[in-house]
Amino acid sequence: MTRRLRPSRLRRALLYSGLGVLFAGAIAGGAVSGFVETLGPAPLGDQVEMSPIVVDREGRLLRPYTTKAGRWRLPATVADVDPRFLDVLLAYEDKRFYAHPGVDPLAMLRAAEQLATQGHIVSGGSTLTMQVARLLEPRPRSFEAKARQIVRAIQMERKLGKQQVLSRYLTLAPYGGNLEGIRAASLAYFGKEPRRLSLGESALLVALPQSPEERRPDRSPKAAQAARDRVLDRIAGSGVFSNAEIARARLEPVPHARKPMPILAPHAADDAVAAAPETRIHRLTIDKRMQARLEQLAKERADRLGPDISVAMVALDNATGAVLARVGTPDYFDKRRAGQVDLTRAVRSPGSALKPFIYGLGFEDGAIHPATLIKDKPVRFGAYAPENFDMSYQGTVSIRRALQLSLNVPAIAVLDAVGPERLVARLGEVGTPLELPPHEKPGLALGLGGVGVTLSALTQGYSGIARQGSVMASYERQDQPVPAPKRLISPVAAWYVADILRGAPPPENGLPGRIAFKTGTSYGYRDAWSIGFDGARTIGVWVGRPDGAPVPGLVGRLSAAPILFDAFARTGPVTPLPPAPDGVLTASTAELPRPLQRFTTDPVTAGSTEQALRILFPPNGASLELSGDLNGALDPVPVKISGGTPPLTVLVNGAPIDLRRPSQAVFFAPDGPGFTRVTVTDAAGHADSVLVRLQ
Repeated sequence: MTRRLRPSRLRRALLYSGLGVLFAGAIAGGAVSGFVETLGPAPLGDQVEMSPIVVDREGRLLRPYTTKAGRWRLPATVADVDPRFLDVLLAYEDKRFYAHPGVDPLAMLRAAEQLATQGHIVSGGSTLTMQVARLLEPRPRSFEAKARQIVRAIQMERKLGKQQVLSRYLTLAPYGGNLEGIRAASLAYFGKEPRRLSLGESALLVALPQSPEERRPDRSPKAAQAARDRVLDRIAGSGVFSNAEIARARLEPVPHARKPMPILAPHAADDAVAAAPETRIHRLTIDKRMQARLEQLAKERADRLGPDISVAMVALDNATGAVLARVGTPDYFDKRRAGQVDLTRAVRSPGSALKPFIYGLGFEDGAIHPATLIKDKPVRFGAYAPENFDMSYQGTVSIRRALQLSLNVPAIAVLDAVGPERLVARLGEVGTPLELPPHEKPGLALGLGGVGVTLSALTQGYSGIARQGSVMASYERQDQPVPAPKRLISPVAAWYVADILRGAPPPENGLPGRIAFKTGTSYGYRDAWSIGFDGARTIGVWVGRPDGAPVPGLVGRLSAAPILFDAFARTGPVTPLPPAPDGVLTASTAELPRPLQRFTTDPVTAGSTEQALRILFPPNGASLELSGDLNGALDPVPVKISGGTPPLTVLVNGAPIDLRRPSQAVFFAPDGPGFTRVTVTDAAGHADSVLVRLQ
């Protein structure tokens, strides 16, 4: 039905249109410069409050937030919009947009003529620039308001230029309810960014700002469809679109409800906004595609495991430490699973997941090798008697097999040798702090999970093994300063650990030898873990109840490991691990130096005539200053040894060095500044070790 104007309103509309034409001409001729000066500078929209948005490493939207006034107002530029939408917008609203100076007198005259001859509004005379001016300075309709819009439009065109004016319109145009701007409207009505809009979708979004409340698709879908079709009728004669395209656009359905706004990486987004609440755009290191895939995987597996079970995941870039994905819960809005609690930051018991670090220190000390034999049998360390998970024992096994099978007794024996305090200190130094109960000192029980750690911190520690012993601090915000890497264990020790874990038997859904991984199960079946890595990324998985209650049958190998292997399968091809560094010793047990063939911690017996094996120089904890020649070659570092049963073996950061004259000091070539572990073993299996800093 055609809307006709009453005579009084018709005369007023004609008057406004005619005066608008005259006023625009007067401005162009400088006849009303005094009036222009009284208005002052035009508002350019720079101070308009925008919705805070969180974007991924490529600038893709992860999560928007409403403004303080509760409006969805997302910034948009011409580059953010489908070119076809712009074609429809200009063909319908402002055909001469790129030709006029902000005001189009021809359009005003045309609108006045149509109004006079037909008695109803056929097309408006306001340009897009004038509409932006009205949005920035809303006022009741009057000739003064129209004059103000004309002035502001010309001022904005001169100050901003066409592209910026168009971007202001794309950001501020009203779309009904609390939606402003094309991005908010496209996300709310079509569930997608406006970069790829169909012709029908474009026509609907062009039609809505003229009467946003009357034409809201979620409340008046018929009115919205009628308005869309009028836009299609208007542009049919523009020559931009074919009749066939117009016909197909008419058949497109109109949405009847709003869709939820995107909400990927909600915990990471919340953290970013809380850390800088005044920032408009928060740029994270997260990869949107990887995040979406892992969130979907977490939801699928949690639903399969039960309504009270939650799943958390963290994915890190080995090269930089950047967080590629962080899944705090399977469903942010699931109250039963405490969805808004970020379980990647929850302190939980790691079970056996610390064993790779224990063996890594043993390799670094030169006390063990992957082929070293160790006894897996009942043993007591003072009052502590560890037992294997299945309550059985394997007898004598290699270190490689002990770690791959996650045997408890051998791991505790090695921990006893390297020292639990040292394990806690080393992990804490690289950003993987272990939390002990109040007033409790590190003991051997921490090797089997008697300690607390977060998934984020533990995954960061594993990434250090993937990087051959060097840990990059993980970070999530792109503007976050990244400190220099810190040494966890020696490159040789890290390679030994990674090589062993790559050979661990995979779960039923995995192929052997593709990734290095370890599982863990906490006491009482409360936490199931699986952390793995390839040459490019490290992924950690935690499964359990948010409230810490036990779950019968919750085991890392059965619950978490299958999720880990699926996570790698869904996030890209596996990248090979780095090649072996210098100093790696590939040998069978029989080919090892005698002290490395079998692990023992038996002390020298009291009353023995044998002198205790000791490293006299350098002393443990010493700092040594490096020196060298003019060509940059570093002088060798001396090591003085006393006692022990020949032959002796000296290892520097896990790599053996030639020891031809054991009665005198030996020398090793330093790699450069940093911490160096020097270890000596003798034929009886005794050992001494020092850690020194070269600078």
